[in-house]
Amino acid sequence: MGLRKSEISRDTSETKIKVLINLDSPIEQPIETGIGFLDHMLHLFAFHCNISLNITADGDLHIDPHHTTEDIGICLGQALKTALGDKKGINRYGSCLMPMDEALCQVALDISNRPHLEFNCSFPSSKCGDFDTELVEEFWNALANNAGLTIHISQLAGKNTHHIIEAVFKGFGQALKQAIRVNTDKVPSSKGTL
Repeated sequence: MGLRKSEISRDTSETKIKVLINLDSPIEQPIETGIGFLDHMLHLFAFHCNISLNITADGDLHIDPHHTTEDIGICLGQALKTALGDKKGINRYGSCLMPMDEALCQVALDISNRPHLEFNCSFPSSKCGDFDTELVEEFWNALANNAGLTIHISQLAGKNTHHIIEAVFKGFGQALKQAIRVNTDKVPSSKGTL
């Protein structure tokens, strides 16, 4: 099997985004979205998933981070889907119960080609730095729809907004690392295709 990698670009009147991903070569790459908090979360995701992820974004941040955050979710989802190809041999499923100090979040996913997001988190603060915390759900919804993933994200404990969101991104990284691991030569579906 060759390296599972892809490059996605998106150029609209609101954002210009480029995502490069390599699922089999964990080399630290720059992530520069113009949104410091999101950069931090995406770096944590890539580290815990053990993948290479390079993102550059130029968005209409003078309005707010909404378009940039959502479009990064779209591009990252498309990059994941492309890199996974026919999904032959992958585990398909992954889950993680991720503690981050007082916060505890559960992430479970299925690389099913049936996009769906269940998001059950409650953030005590509406902002982390300049980042609107309501955009966390927008990001995951965009990613799920474009990657073809079923994702369940649940907050089980937590009082600090930063810790809760960090547990979600780290937990997703760990869950995806399990799901993309190759352990057979078959497509992981009784239907024979995903």
